[in-house]
Amino acid sequence: MNMQKMMRQMQKMQADLERVQAELAEMTVEGTAGGGVVTASVTGHQEVREIKIQPDVVDPDDVEMLQDLILSAVNDGLRKSRELSASELEKVTGKVSLPGFPPGLM
Repeated sequence: MNMQKMMRQMQKMQADLERVQAELAEMTVEGTAGGGVVTASVTGHQEVREIKIQPDVVDPDDVEMLQDLILSAVNDGLRKSRELSASELEKVTGKVSLPGFPPGLM
């Protein structure tokens, strides 16, 4: 492979990675807990955008249970967001791991 062709391919990959990063900021996944009584909406950049809590799960005498449900939903959403990010970036990079991009692209 000649050097010019390799440079063009790297430039295209860089442009594609930048496009995917911008798209990930708009993509969301939903983490859930307690059979869906608590949900957390998370972007492809691992930012929590929204938390929804079903009113019937709110028990003033058991705040710890609600806290646990919220943590579980957020962690589920973050895990799904990382999987989404890795999947979308892998479409561009294949199995290549590049410096400056999230780990797990191997």
